[in-house]
Amino acid sequence: MVEPRHYLVSKTVEEVQKIIQQLTTEISYKATRFQAISNSGIHNENIKVLAPSQFLITVPLRGLTGYRESQVRHWRYYTVHGAKLLSSVRDPEELHQWLEVEQFSKSLQQWHETDVNIEGDLVPAKVLVVFRELVEKSIASCNLSNKVTVLESFSSVVRVAVETSEFQVEVELAPTVEIPTCWPEKARWPRCLKRWPSQEKVQCIKSLGFDLLARSNYHWQLCFSRAEHMLMEGLDEDGGCRMKCFRVMRQMKEDVWCAGNKPVITAYHLQTVLFWTCEKYPRTKDWRCFHEAFLRLVQKLHKCVSQHFLKHYFVKNTNLLKYANTSDLDMVASKLAVFLENPVFCLD
Repeated sequence: MVEPRHYLVSKTVEEVQKIIQQLTTEISYKATRFQAISNSGIHNENIKVLAPSQFLITVPLRGLTGYRESQVRHWRYYTVHGAKLLSSVRDPEELHQWLEVEQFSKSLQQWHETDVNIEGDLVPAKVLVVFRELVEKSIASCNLSNKVTVLESFSSVVRVAVETSEFQVEVELAPTVEIPTCWPEKARWPRCLKRWPSQEKVQCIKSLGFDLLARSNYHWQLCFSRAEHMLMEGLDEDGGCRMKCFRVMRQMKEDVWCAGNKPVITAYHLQTVLFWTCEKYPRTKDWRCFHEAFLRLVQKLHKCVSQHFLKHYFVKNTNLLKYANTSDLDMVASKLAVFLENPVFCLD
């Protein structure tokens, strides 16, 4: 008997979570700056399933509390070894920012040390160098060499391959500063008074704060996992079919439109399309008929993929498809166009 796909994905998530929890517990034991991921089931906010075999897992950092936004200043650039570069590499993009240890009212002495800090700046590339070494040592000390392999990478991110009972999963491990105490100025959301989500939910979401991920050399990346999780919760309290639409769209993406281990369109892109569509169509009656609602979502996805442009839901000036392979996007767009011409057979 063939097991349903959603069961296999849930089973894989649980396996990966168990292995990474063991690994990060060992890392935390070796270096208290890094915190083990929690064991809170498949809806753990630290785990993003981008595709069935592609995960992003955030690893919280300890000892940085009391965050406050910094004043804009002329930023310094360095080599990973700490040597100053004479000219700037590039300005931070909208979804990125610098981070100084002085932005925290309380910080462990370890964050002032030169292995992660250059002249007061907390440098993601240096954090990742320290973290990668800890990952390699912990794989050995946990006897996980037969299950976890550190992958070579052209950038500073830390990726590992995890063997599960079903298939191999590629996991990016991202050291993360969790900031649950404020909302970033860059996230000017909601842009105006909208009917979705409700004002009460907006205030609740903004009270959850945001995170900063070490995913590049100089700049920390804004992340809104808790806010996104809250938006997905109770999505159909009015009896609508939003979640059903999302699940079917995700299934279609994985089976028909954009399969493969490293798809150009991920579940995160689909979630963003869903948020924008919920905001544009906030009424209960817009989500009563599955066929109509589903086609609206696919039309929005097709438009974004065709134009190679999908706005981040919270940081409006960020295009989530900016660095995507354009020929891959065009291929997905053509498959979506074929589907939209004759969608009935796929919706039965």
